[in-house]
Amino acid sequence: MNFYRPLGSTGLHCHALGFGCYRIMEGDPDHESALRQYLGRGGNLIDTSANYGDGVSEQLVGKVLRDYDRGKIILVTKGGYIQGRNMRLAEERHFPEVVEYGPGIWHAIHPEFLETQIELSLARLDQAHADVYLLHNPEYFLEDISHRRDLTPADHGEFYRRVREAFRYLETQVAAGRIRWYGVSSNNFPRPAFQGGDEPTTMTSVARCLEEARAITPDHHFRVVQLPLNLYETGGALEPNNAGQTVLEFCAAHGIGVLANRPLNAFVDDQLIRLADCAAPGTPMPTPGGLREKLVPLARHEVKFRALFDDRVRLETGEPASELLLRIVTVVQSSSQWQRIGPQRAIQPIQTWLHDTRQARSEAPGWRQWESEFVEIVNAALGDIRDYLNAREQSAADRIRAKLQKAGYPKNDDSLSRLALRTLAGLEGASCVLVGMRQPAYVDDAMGITEMEPLDGLEILRKFGDSVPQFTG
Repeated sequence: MNFYRPLGSTGLHCHALGFGCYRIMEGDPDHESALRQYLGRGGNLIDTSANYGDGVSEQLVGKVLRDYDRGKIILVTKGGYIQGRNMRLAEERHFPEVVEYGPGIWHAIHPEFLETQIELSLARLDQAHADVYLLHNPEYFLEDISHRRDLTPADHGEFYRRVREAFRYLETQVAAGRIRWYGVSSNNFPRPAFQGGDEPTTMTSVARCLEEARAITPDHHFRVVQLPLNLYETGGALEPNNAGQTVLEFCAAHGIGVLANRPLNAFVDDQLIRLADCAAPGTPMPTPGGLREKLVPLARHEVKFRALFDDRVRLETGEPASELLLRIVTVVQSSSQWQRIGPQRAIQPIQTWLHDTRQARSEAPGWRQWESEFVEIVNAALGDIRDYLNAREQSAADRIRAKLQKAGYPKNDDSLSRLALRTLAGLEGASCVLVGMRQPAYVDDAMGITEMEPLDGLEILRKFGDSVPQFTG
């Protein structure tokens, strides 16, 4: 099976799976090993951005690329966000047409800002040029307005004027040899164009972007778009929002390459649905009582503390560690949410109490043994919590697997992530599916689809969508 496809009419050919660099950081050996393994397995498209890790993602890519034939790799980066170091730059330079969307998050695609972004990105990447440069979610302009009032046709007119002027500047960067092609990455490409009849939405139109590029020059270099696409967010494949065609259909007809992001992370009603196995398929759904049972050893050790030192284990939250963990984990929705909030809301209070108590009781008889056992028991409890959350999520993954099979996906023992990726890779018009492969094991899992026969991904998405609630943006 040939897993290399044309990237629109750029003349470039990309692997069906790309290496997505969101949350990829220089200094993490797993991230670097995963990227090298991806390239070693025949992957050739790397997608990063100026705001991924505040530029640290680009630095890792630049470090790795020094060891490879640059001519065989397609490098994609993006610009538009004003956060972190870019925020300090914007406060110093006062760029025009900045969208002050919220505290700590601004956005701009004005040429003066893009000039700095391309220069900084190429420096971090240690490259003379990027193959593709994308405006990163320019729809912030429309989203910001929509939070304050209804959108009007004039708002869309101003939005596409800004896009056109950005394109005009990017054409100068193509001429200068700093980029080869350009385009737009937008979360809003898949959205319906109108709601409630004729009320415009914040949808970004590929057709309108193409019009703006053609207005600059018939020999434009607008050739790539990027958008979310997964089993639940199917608008790019199913929503006819470009003159009666879907994004995939329109782009295929006009030589525009399509990069699909978030293939394994679906957002439905502001809830994250992880399209991957968290435990062995068929793992029984755990009960809240099962979680309390896993924390019994910790609770007993806290009772032992009281017997030894005539005192209670009482954290800054006013409760023992066992009760703190039970309270927080009970309301956590997923293992990814636990990874985000657990260190600060649970682990840090335990570490603080342990540090303060150690200073007060370091010479007390029995303290050192109790402390050693406490650390061991807490670490075991954290492992049990991870297993508990993974098992709870696996029940959802098993339901998704069953729906996929009902939609026509052949029954097999592959991981849910492979099922999801193989379905997207079978969509005509999708040039490359970007996967967040932060560990070598993720690379092995994802790249395994290259050994599988192609599927009719569009038919499976249609039937899968018939079995789940539909959500529109």
